Amino acid sequence: MLALFAHDDYLSVVKKPTLNRNRLSNVFSRIKPRRKIRWGRLIWRGILGAMLLGILMLVVTVGQVWWLKDHNPKSTAWMRMRVDQAEDEDKKLKLKYTFIPMKQIPKAVTRAAVAAEDGNFYKHNGFDWDAIRKARLSNEKSGKVKRGGSTITQQLAKNLYLSPTRSYIRKAREGVITVIMEWLLTKDRILELYVNCIEFGPGIFGIEEAAHYHFGIPARLLNKDQACRLAAIIPSPLRYRVTGPYVIRRAGRIAKAM
Repeated sequence: MLALFAHDDYLSVVKKPTLNRNRLSNVFSRIKPRRKIRWGRLIWRGILGAMLLGILMLVVTVGQVWWLKDHNPKSTAWMRMRVDQAEDEDKKLKLKYTFIPMKQIPKAVTRAAVAAEDGNFYKHNGFDWDAIRKARLSNEKSGKVKRGGSTITQQLAKNLYLSPTRSYIRKAREGVITVIMEWLLTKDRILELYVNCIEFGPGIFGIEEAAHYHFGIPARLLNKDQACRLAAIIPSPLRYRVTGPYVIRRAGRIAKAM
């Protein structure tokens, strides 16, 4: 009994812990509330960053095209892509590319290229909207992408700087480069770059190497029929041969359109 009472006396002496409200209020006052995410500010910063990046890319593109006014490209994006494709297949591709000035290119070559790929080349400002509309209608009718409607300037932009992947971003970049090319370069310079840089066979780029590869002669000796055959294989140079029946038929149509 004495032990029990002693225990009760002990409990009565020990004070129950109490909350110090002032201390707690000081602690909570020092805890800073989480800041609210200001989405509007973040969105505007993102838009501003995208605009600055776009301006930077535009300046770089203008500089690249300006350089082409009196310099010839040493290589193109299309050439580098073909080399990468060969390496992925554990193959070695030897590129053959020789740039020659317009005075060494027969008129038949440039006329055939225009007739085959861009009949309104000297009339439009980089985009042939009528050809694009006809290509869209043709593709919708066939259910397949058979016609592209791209002009010579658009093709050159893709060959020099872009990849063959189909995407809205790539098409937008192609459009921007096309506008800049038409603004800074003459039509003859665009055509000179085009016939010198496009693909004519496995590792074969430019009209000079195409003439040697397909006919065993320099480009300056190409006649009208040979020029039309080379123009006929431009859409798919790895698939067609200049002696094939399809190429011969298409070359005849090109010759009539010249």
